[in-house]
Amino acid sequence: MTRILTYLSISIFSIAVSLAQVKSEEITINNMAIQLPGTLSYASEKSPLIIWVHGSGGVDRNGNQPQYIKQFRDEINKNNIAFFSYDKRTANPQNAQFLQEDGVLIADFVSDLKEVVNHFKDDKRFTEIILAAHSQGSLIAMMALNNVDKYISIAGAGETIDKTLIRQITAQNAEFGKLTATYLNELIETGEIKEVDPNLMSLFAKPNQPFLTSWVELNPLEEIKNVNVPALIINGDKDLQVQVLDAEALKSAKPDSELIIIKNMNHVLKNIEKDEDNLKSYMSADFSISEALIKTIVEFIHK
Repeated sequence: MTRILTYLSISIFSIAVSLAQVKSEEITINNMAIQLPGTLSYASEKSPLIIWVHGSGGVDRNGNQPQYIKQFRDEINKNNIAFFSYDKRTANPQNAQFLQEDGVLIADFVSDLKEVVNHFKDDKRFTEIILAAHSQGSLIAMMALNNVDKYISIAGAGETIDKTLIRQITAQNAEFGKLTATYLNELIETGEIKEVDPNLMSLFAKPNQPFLTSWVELNPLEEIKNVNVPALIINGDKDLQVQVLDAEALKSAKPDSELIIIKNMNHVLKNIEKDEDNLKSYMSADFSISEALIKTIVEFIHK
């Protein structure tokens, strides 16, 4: 009965908040020469703050075409939870010159996130800081938890990235999967890949190799053991990129975490009723974000 009454009170409060005006601020956080422009939104002060941690690729603050981050923002703000997301360093054209000159390593994304957390750590408008870390961001957030109160992994890998890449590419093409394994072994052993099949150039091009090397070296099953704040691990059962087994492996590595598998949620957090809609949702904002995801996160934060 207590759980029912608690959820009812949260629901009523959420309706009241959703009717309130959501405030929005455009904020640019600098990590030396790198600019990280983002949007802060909140319905009221003295609320918890979620900072979004991006997955792989040049993801902007809204989640590019599928707009999954914007949809997440809109729903989470209705529950009296503030939200900040920023354009990843690889998504901001202003950073192009520096990226070309210096390249990118996983440590750079960790450094960016630490700067974002530092920006908000003393902001009295917010009662706590929560990292909501998606896909690649799950690993990045594990290494940036200073001044953070809670950690949420959403579709985070439970293995090193070389294993994930081999599995994903093999599922599409067995021969390319074998080549991927060969290239990754060469990269790990020698630090470079001398010749790359043109079909795999987008992944293994020379400028990408240092980044891949820095990523392969990190094992999320080891890194999550260093997480010393309350942790929630989430995966969708319609995720085509990260398996439920990954979430279960993370849970096993950190037994005191909470594990939730969301029915019908895919990798971009959309609710998928028909399998043929799964890939379509990657290119469209017409598919709604999983309501079960929002409910799960709200309950975890308001505990």
